Amino acid sequence: MAIEKNKSDLLLEELKKRKGGEKIVDVEEEQVKIVVFSLLNDNYAFYGNDIKEILPLTKIFYVPGSPDYILGIINVRGDIESVININKFLGLPDFKNTPKNRIAMAEKDGIRSGILVESIEDVLDVPVSSIKPPLSMLDKTIKEFIGGEMIYKSKNVTFLDVGKIFARF
Repeated sequence: MAIEKNKSDLLLEELKKRKGGEKIVDVEEEQVKIVVFSLLNDNYAFYGNDIKEILPLTKIFYVPGSPDYILGIINVRGDIESVININKFLGLPDFKNTPKNRIAMAEKDGIRSGILVESIEDVLDVPVSSIKPPLSMLDKTIKEFIGGEMIYKSKNVTFLDVGKIFARF
């Protein structure tokens, strides 16, 4: 017994014939999670797999004798963690502490530390192809920490490499 084809099946067959039987292939581009943050009105980002959590600004206890880029230590659920002043690495002036400040807890190559940022702007997935190599004309002091750039909400976002920052420890 032959089963009758409904109109939609016939229509689809006709469309395939007219297009030469082209198949539509659904290709999903590889995505990467990023954490976009601001420092002095510029946007930066970390790769999401390097950021374990984002904490509100808490009291940072100064440790005498620590390098100038280490602000001090904080208590994170019983664990003592260092906090880095990312502005020192980038040669930027310090920003003012506000309620928007956050500590991005980062971990890479067995090193874990908080990184103080002015504010977290977004956490999102972006296509890997949207991240371009860094500009060659960047200042040497900052260029070694940069892992790429992209455009987000009509603004340039500079990717910072947590591994290269931590390599300075």
